[in-house]
Amino acid sequence: MLHLLKPTPRTPPPHAHGTLMNSTAGPSSQAAEPHKGSLLVIFLTVFVDLLGFGMVLPLLPIYANQFATDKGGWQLGLLMASFSAMQFVFAPMWGRLSDRVGRRPVLMIGLGGSVAFYSLFGVATLLALDPATAWMAFPLLFVSRIGAGIAGATISTAQAYIADSTTLERRPRGMALIGMAFGMGFTFGPLLGFLAVPNRDAAPGPMPGFVAAGLSAVALLLAVFLLPESLRKGSESASRKLLDFQKLKASLATPSIGPLLVAIFVCVFSFANFETTLSLMIKGGDEAPGSPFEFSWRQICLTYAFIGFTLALVQGGVVRRLAGRVSEGVLASAGALIEIVGFLLMLLAVMQHSTALLFAALAVVVAGFSFMQPNLNSMLSRRSDPTRQGGVLGLGQSMSSLARIFGSGLGIPLMKLQLNLPYFAAAGLMGVGLLLVIFAARSGRDYQAESPA
Repeated sequence: MLHLLKPTPRTPPPHAHGTLMNSTAGPSSQAAEPHKGSLLVIFLTVFVDLLGFGMVLPLLPIYANQFATDKGGWQLGLLMASFSAMQFVFAPMWGRLSDRVGRRPVLMIGLGGSVAFYSLFGVATLLALDPATAWMAFPLLFVSRIGAGIAGATISTAQAYIADSTTLERRPRGMALIGMAFGMGFTFGPLLGFLAVPNRDAAPGPMPGFVAAGLSAVALLLAVFLLPESLRKGSESASRKLLDFQKLKASLATPSIGPLLVAIFVCVFSFANFETTLSLMIKGGDEAPGSPFEFSWRQICLTYAFIGFTLALVQGGVVRRLAGRVSEGVLASAGALIEIVGFLLMLLAVMQHSTALLFAALAVVVAGFSFMQPNLNSMLSRRSDPTRQGGVLGLGQSMSSLARIFGSGLGIPLMKLQLNLPYFAAAGLMGVGLLLVIFAARSGRDYQAESPA
């Protein structure tokens, strides 16, 4: 990673016709790191903030289920969907603001918001312990998740920071730092949640929320004292529309782009059904009547740490090695098929009351997602006109966000209807997704291959 931290020489500013760039020198080719350690600092900033998110995520559905009063699970479903909904709405807004005032202030505002709303999460759980104030807990929890979604929507600004600070040649490695921060945050965050629980059988209470706020405060201090500004003339825009229908119409004119976008939506929708309900399923008891599992709070955190470790291992050790040797269509199709097997194993684990089979199912589902998601995005990129690639990839992100909103909102109500229903739905939807991936892979080619000779 040290080669990413070496300063790159600035390209002399072009002067033809008085413009900021000419046809051969765009903003990406002019990018130079504003400070020797800026990429390391942005990595640490994102990583520390995601540690807090990874610590709270496994416990959130169980907390909320204790505070909510609806038997149908719609309040809890809306709570889980609210975070993704806010990220969908506010990511382009933060992007536009960072284009005007700079990346650094926007990142600091986001981190400051994380401190405030994770603290509110802790306060909500603290209020739930007292019968006199318990009625306030769920509304405050809702506010904390909405606020955390708004504050956490600055990841696209962090990506823009890396785009500002790297050349085209170094950008893929720079963007990989964000992926590393996500993977490590989701691996070590649940482990910190494990440490925040006093003993095996105790409930964590407000401590995870307050520890997450403390971690975000550390990330904020890193940004305040060590992170330089990256925005300058010629920097690429970080903003995009919520769902740009003009770009959507233009993109759909390219063969296979439409099926790919639909495949992304269906596949992510399927996975969101699974990930939203997992904590309730393994907690069992009153959280998921009929579940054969009764994990302690600490065991739930360790389960999510296992998921994060598996994700990092498969993406770094398997998918990365196969990339370039096997086509994205084959890898994405294999991932969808693997996920279907994982969901069916999940159902079998519930029916047979087998913890060992449960962990095998989790490993298979996560491995399938590791194969499927990055290769769908890679196909989307390769099939797109290079001049429209940013907009098309933005549409792909919008489809993923919408799928998480709907998947998160419906998963828990489905579980309230019948314990296994989310996993039947996930397997069925992924079957549709598999057919869409195969169709998209066979119905189009790389954009350059379709260009006239």
